[in-house]
Amino acid sequence: MEFTTDIPQPQAIVDLFRATFTASEGADEGAVIGEFVTALLSTTPPEDISVFSAIAGGTVQACAIFTRLRFAEDTRTAFILSPMAVATAQQGKGLGQKLLRDAFEQLRDAGVDIALTYGDVNFYGRVGFRQINESMAQAPLPLSHPEGWLARSLTEAELTPLKGASTCVSASDDPALW
Repeated sequence: MEFTTDIPQPQAIVDLFRATFTASEGADEGAVIGEFVTALLSTTPPEDISVFSAIAGGTVQACAIFTRLRFAEDTRTAFILSPMAVATAQQGKGLGQKLLRDAFEQLRDAGVDIALTYGDVNFYGRVGFRQINESMAQAPLPLSHPEGWLARSLTEAELTPLKGASTCVSASDDPALW
């Protein structure tokens, strides 16, 4: 398995997300996430996105997309993981955890202080995310499932509240995603 930040085949990444979310959540959700990933990859400035993929035999097996999340009154650099997918046949083998650990190391080396995500604490807790509330980090839009708001420090510093209102990249600025 090769881990890479290259995006030589954007459509293969979109297809992975569409297929994975269709298998787990249904065709409608697969279509929504496929369109979301297409928008992220095509409209987000390069300095505001990091894409991490696991590739085997020329096929994308897993992918994690991180985009910048800005906090109005905070100088720390924060990125949000959204979305992430592991091919159905690869799930349960630790691939997603390995990919995220590699991503965290690369993000830390690039100066990112904090990673956030909006998802399942049972999965993301395995790689250091913990539940937070909006007093710790204000979400850019109202959360439909506040229990899924998660964060972790990527540095040696303890996670402390991020100050001010947050803004996300334009592709994420959709209430239906939150």
